[in-house]
Amino acid sequence: MSARNQLLQAPPYPVEQALKRLGESLRTARVRRNLTIHEVARKIGTGPRAAMDAEKGKPSTGIAVYLALLWVYDLLPQMNDVANPTKDEQGLTLVAAKAKTRARNSGGLDNDF
Repeated sequence: MSARNQLLQAPPYPVEQALKRLGESLRTARVRRNLTIHEVARKIGTGPRAAMDAEKGKPSTGIAVYLALLWVYDLLPQMNDVANPTKDEQGLTLVAAKAKTRARNSGGLDNDF
């Protein structure tokens, strides 16, 4: 079994739970808007199976399906904060730790006073 298939068959538990929560949220959004699976599938240009799989949080469902469903429900702008580099506290901390703490000598001294 390849690494890709392992991820799709048995993703890490936190990933699996996040997909399930996302799927449940997508289903709630669809039901609140009084839309059927067939209607949203038609709007995103896919079959009902893909929409149903997304609502189940299946790892094998392509990210485009998840994002298209968010778009249909007018929830896509919330994706702007996902993996936003300006909000990546750990990454920013690592970059700051690597930053040089003293100025580099630009070469020789000049005698211009």
